[in-house]
Amino acid sequence: MTTGTTSPTVDLLAIAAHRDDVELTCGGTLIKAVRAGYRVGILDLTQGEMGTRGSAELRASEAESAARTMGVAVRANVGLPDAGIMNDVATRERLVRALRPFAPKIVIAPSLDGRHPDHRITGQLVRDACFLAGLAKLAPDVPKHRPMKVLHALAYRQDFVRPTFVVDVSDTFEQKLAAIRCYASQFDGVTQAGEVYPNGESLEDVVRHVAAYYGTLIRKRYGEPFFTTEVMAVDDVLALEVSTF
Repeated sequence: MTTGTTSPTVDLLAIAAHRDDVELTCGGTLIKAVRAGYRVGILDLTQGEMGTRGSAELRASEAESAARTMGVAVRANVGLPDAGIMNDVATRERLVRALRPFAPKIVIAPSLDGRHPDHRITGQLVRDACFLAGLAKLAPDVPKHRPMKVLHALAYRQDFVRPTFVVDVSDTFEQKLAAIRCYASQFDGVTQAGEVYPNGESLEDVVRHVAAYYGTLIRKRYGEPFFTTEVMAVDDVLALEVSTF
């Protein structure tokens, strides 16, 4: 696993099963965090070697291009088997070892449900590994670190789970699309990808429409939805946004 930087520590780390998953589900949010001055990282669990289109080597090159387009500080790959991710003892320790050097405060994970088994399993795997990463006696040769919060990206899911919050990505959406376009081997001329269901339109149009839908929930142009299992705290009710009427 390589990081491409001498210091892998980040504020925000997005973990996903495949190269291109984070671009589709939370790319706008990552770009927004980068613009705000945070160090952002991506940890892909597999190399995408089972994909029908392209190859692991080509997808690696595309992922690097997408990372540069988004401006993230570091992108790494764990090398788990594509279409074969398991949430077992060995895999959890492997992810703990990969996660700890980043020492993120916030981790973005896939939805806890998903059409692709890798997506669904990764959602829970990340939660479990984030907890275990705080246990000093597990993999004691790597300093322990437990992230403060895990967020689950809900874009393209239709499980009737109400988002805990939606991030306004109106200003970063076009840059998100530019990152998605880096994956020409996966998306050129297609109408479906991952959790994105086809409706006869181009994939890019579907991505735009889904983001526009979530944007309407917060009265913005484009949005990306997230779910947390814990209740969110509010310090000042007078600072709350999104009109009731």
